[in-house]
Amino acid sequence: MNEKINSAKAPAAAGPYSQAIKAGDLLFCSGMLPVDPEINELVENDVVIQSRQIFKNLEGLLTDAGYSVDDVVKTTCFLTDMKDFAAFNEVYSGFFTSKPARSCFAVKELPKGALVEVELIASK
Repeated sequence: MNEKINSAKAPAAAGPYSQAIKAGDLLFCSGMLPVDPEINELVENDVVIQSRQIFKNLEGLLTDAGYSVDDVVKTTCFLTDMKDFAAFNEVYSGFFTSKPARSCFAVKELPKGALVEVELIASK
């Protein structure tokens, strides 16, 4: 049976979806925006600051679901400007030292005007 995961350490879902779903040993985390969960507002309009907030949010969600960053096996990353790729990678490499599989795409725009969004899959 699938289990919905909700964490106060990550922003509430901004639509009709769950923050994460646990299915067996797998955890599927929805796309995470750079929203400070304490005030439910987008953080400063800077890709480094936004990336750090996303990874803080994801770490809280993973922890509350009983996983760690090292359990992440796949990420999908979305940037509104590929000029931010190097700066994003700098933050990403400090967070995901286990180097999970990854896809990274440029998109026209993201919800709330965010510069970056990250979703992930973790496995026990």
